Amino acid sequence: MRTLLIVDLQNDFMQGGALPVPGAAALVPVINQLQPHFHLIVACRDWHPPDHCSFAKNHPDKKPGDSIECAGYLQKLWPVHCVRNTPGAEFATGLECDRWAKVFSKGTDASIDSYSAFFDNARRRSTGLAEYFIARGIVEFHVVGVATDYCVKFSVLDALELGFQPIVILNATQGIDLQGQDTEEACVSMRQAGARLVPTAFIN
Repeated sequence: MRTLLIVDLQNDFMQGGALPVPGAAALVPVINQLQPHFHLIVACRDWHPPDHCSFAKNHPDKKPGDSIECAGYLQKLWPVHCVRNTPGAEFATGLECDRWAKVFSKGTDASIDSYSAFFDNARRRSTGLAEYFIARGIVEFHVVGVATDYCVKFSVLDALELGFQPIVILNATQGIDLQGQDTEEACVSMRQAGARLVPTAFIN
């Protein structure tokens, strides 16, 4: 079954949002054009409580870009974004959602962040995506969305570790590139781990 995973294409990651990914809005028409070529489409989303540990605002004397220890791992702090049931957490304006089979929420626990579509960062809790794919016999799936160097990367790496075969469609993903080379390094990491990365999807 030809399957597509759409990662975090939400308003807060668009231009004018709380945590904009450069060029993210341009992905919307590309992904809309891809969707009719897939039999099964699922999406994941950040769905944070207001007191989430990744929000710099919730830590005195800290600012976005700083890091703290959170649940035993190093947590980068971000602006408040994708707070559940707010407009910023809604899927991007213009993104076609009518054919989606299911949406998986992540980052729902205030004490731990969740970049991956499969687990929180400490792997304390599954989002249910792996179980959903396994129950339907899905091994290979395509990945699109944001950000290439964060949630896309960690979703792909977890997928590989779980035995799936993810294919990243590069012209339908976009990175943040806080350090300038983050997206390139993320692509190298995904390839080295065994993922396929394709420039675009030529799907009949």
